[in-house]
Amino acid sequence: MWYVIAAEKDAEIIVGFNQSVDKALYKKHLAKKTLQQILNKEKVCPGDVFFLPSGRIHAIGPGILLAEIQQTSDITYRIYDFDRLDDSGKARELHTDLALDAIDYAEYNDHKTSYKKIPNVSNPVIKCNYFTTRYIELNKEIDKDYSQIDSFVIYMCVEGSFAIHYHEKEIETVHKGETVLLPAEIKNVRLVPETAARILEVFIETDSPEKKVTDVISKFF
Repeated sequence: MWYVIAAEKDAEIIVGFNQSVDKALYKKHLAKKTLQQILNKEKVCPGDVFFLPSGRIHAIGPGILLAEIQQTSDITYRIYDFDRLDDSGKARELHTDLALDAIDYAEYNDHKTSYKKIPNVSNPVIKCNYFTTRYIELNKEIDKDYSQIDSFVIYMCVEGSFAIHYHEKEIETVHKGETVLLPAEIKNVRLVPETAARILEVFIETDSPEKKVTDVISKFF
């Protein structure tokens, strides 16, 4: 998942294809070095969210600052590197053949994820098997109860600053660009804005009490 924090005018990302594509057509464009003709480009603004499931082609264009939320994966296939060379004048390794069976060739009508921005509550953004992300627009104190969540909670401050009050007297201040991991043993916190703040709230949501977060936590780090 990408959350756009800042973007210059007309900044773009690449996500998916701009037309229906099959493996043969993809290989044809790859061989002719015309791959960009079939890639979908999206202009972005602060606050935009894009969900990128496995197999969906994606790349960040210049002039964009974003937060990326994912479970750690040991597999990344680079299919095109815009003909760039490293400091030694060499091209980076591509994974053309390995990617062929992993790519999602489908065309999608809308890649952007819409979500509500009701102040001072946790607004659902993305829920999948690997993480849940919610959006909090904070302009007054709120209390959070995580007693029903068998997971750590991550706060990513994407605008402003706020303080986390916990264990009665403990306080942790979080500024824009900073990330804090709240251990699972801390179940109740108070979030207090120092300035108007925008926060991504991230955790692993299990479907049943029997499925513990320890079953998947090793994949997250």
